[in-house]
Amino acid sequence: MAVEDVRRALQVAEELSRRLVPGDLDQTLARITSAAVEVLPEVDYASITVKHADGRLDTFAQTDDLLLGLDAAQYDLREGPCFEAAVEATHRVSPDLATDDRFPGYAPLAVAAGIRAQAGIRLFDTPKKAQGAINLYSARAGSFTDITSLTALFAHQAAVAVRYAHEVDDLRQAIATRRVIGQAVGIVMERYEMTDARAFAFLSRLSQERNVKLRLVAQELVAASESRNEEDKPDWD
Repeated sequence: MAVEDVRRALQVAEELSRRLVPGDLDQTLARITSAAVEVLPEVDYASITVKHADGRLDTFAQTDDLLLGLDAAQYDLREGPCFEAAVEATHRVSPDLATDDRFPGYAPLAVAAGIRAQAGIRLFDTPKKAQGAINLYSARAGSFTDITSLTALFAHQAAVAVRYAHEVDDLRQAIATRRVIGQAVGIVMERYEMTDARAFAFLSRLSQERNVKLRLVAQELVAASESRNEEDKPDWD
């Protein structure tokens, strides 16, 4: 790697470490696409494609609404760098979409929209079988011909941020779940004059009999209790 390339890679690494501070998952994805446009050379627009465990594809954190249509077209046609990076390959680059015969359905749509070059790079795979890829778009043909080192660095930094964000979201969900189950146990204790152990056993039995997760049973009970309390409030008007 040439000295200038090393210097550029170090600058990108420093800038990414500053920008890709993980928050919750939505914030992290938005920071990733924003950083891609502002830090990586030749990138005019960026979005993230998430392939869910059931095969659905969704676009997140697009830097321009133009990308919603372009990403959706790739999902429908099942072709394009965005689709392939999320579903099949770890990365896919097209420096000149106008002459790229790999995407006969998608490429003319992209060129008509002003996109001349594109890259898709896999960012993460989750234990729940979801996959995510970042989509980089350029209005200039010939872009992304030599982005291997920078995008590998970017993908690593982004994957760390996403992994941390998942942990934050999982922790928040666990806390919220414990809280709502605790509320439901308290309601059952008061309503049926049970101990906390018997109230929890009661909710667990309901969950098993209905084949519904305990969290959902608890949410229904709390919602019903709150609704009843609202109805019981006196009308002072």
